[in-house]
Amino acid sequence: MSVLQLTDSAFPSGRYTLSYGLETLTQTGRLSTPTDPVVLSALLSDQLRFAVGPSDGVGLACAHRATATGGQVDLEAVIRADERLTAVKLSRESRETSARTGRALLRVATSAFGDLGLREYARQVADGRAPGNHAVVLGVLSACLDVPCPEAVAGELFAFSASWVAAAVRLSVTDHSTGQAVLHNVRPDMTEAALSALDKDVPDIVSCTPLLDVMAMRHEESELRLFAS
Repeated sequence: MSVLQLTDSAFPSGRYTLSYGLETLTQTGRLSTPTDPVVLSALLSDQLRFAVGPSDGVGLACAHRATATGGQVDLEAVIRADERLTAVKLSRESRETSARTGRALLRVATSAFGDLGLREYARQVADGRAPGNHAVVLGVLSACLDVPCPEAVAGELFAFSASWVAAAVRLSVTDHSTGQAVLHNVRPDMTEAALSALDKDVPDIVSCTPLLDVMAMRHEESELRLFAS
């Protein structure tokens, strides 16, 4: 039940403001309106396998392992994963939106769920000693809520994918029905990315999507923007 709540698009973390590079891809003509669902499925699959899974997925798993049952947080290990995750987000927008949605998640969770043992980590984030990336916050929070790590990572990858598809619909790159087909098509890659992240450690937090990184950097300079990233 905690996974369902945390991955719900209605959870007020601000993810609906993100396009994950889709807005710039559309503005530059690299994605037509509408776009072939095969192309969309391939693009989302690449993001899951080469960016979100090995970066946010691994960061979440590391933070989850560093949080014992009952909310005992190994702050040094969590912050190490947090800082590494920030380092592999090459564009300014990616870093800032990850921290902004993470801080929102942390703020809402501590307010709505009560004291889960997050107080000291929240203080580190508030004082600027930890970035507070969304995936790392979610890893700590999921462990505190007794969500098993595989379910937590899978939930995060699905939440990303659902948000990605929602952004594509808002940009008129696809429609709701085709968007659901895209989500269905990438399930095997989503599952593989989630399972692959589970046994990785902090040095394994990586991301390699050069075109999308460039699109994100160009988005920062766009005069007209519907999305924050």
